[in-house]
Amino acid sequence: MEKTVKWSWSSALVGAASAVAASAILSAKPKDPTFHLISISFTSFKLNLPLLDADLLLTVHVTNPNIVPINYSAATMSIFYHGSLLGSAQVQAGSQPPRSCQLLRLPARLNGLQMAQHAVTFVSDLAKREMVIDATVDIGGTAKVLWWDHSFVIHVDSHITVDPVFLDVIDQENTSELEVFAASA
Repeated sequence: MEKTVKWSWSSALVGAASAVAASAILSAKPKDPTFHLISISFTSFKLNLPLLDADLLLTVHVTNPNIVPINYSAATMSIFYHGSLLGSAQVQAGSQPPRSCQLLRLPARLNGLQMAQHAVTFVSDLAKREMVIDATVDIGGTAKVLWWDHSFVIHVDSHITVDPVFLDVIDQENTSELEVFAASA
């Protein structure tokens, strides 16, 4: 005995709505943002007898691949040279629209005393025109999904090779890790 199957528009609509909901949930899964150092430029030197501190401007390209806008708080990026804290850069509080890119300009200060402690290595890096800098930062903020704000922290580690003479970025490896916390009211 054969059973006949009747077509049901309501079942088809429920199936289509389920497929749309499933794809929305999959695309809503938080993705790690990307960071790329575009340029470094000197802005000034500060006399800190007997040495000089250097003020820099770091231009960083940031991509938010997520479908929600984010608001983030101010943070301090630590800059390291051969394992020693060389200076810091300030990330100002701000926001970024969903699925967008923007340039951040981060003022940074490098400590002349710390650089002097690595003078031999620095002179060697100058001679070969290749200097390796590491940087790390934790940026906290919120992302609004429907009616709820979700807190997050992005941890970024950067390993950057620059030409210390012209401050050209030769190579870089940036990794970011996004941690999203339960919704807060």
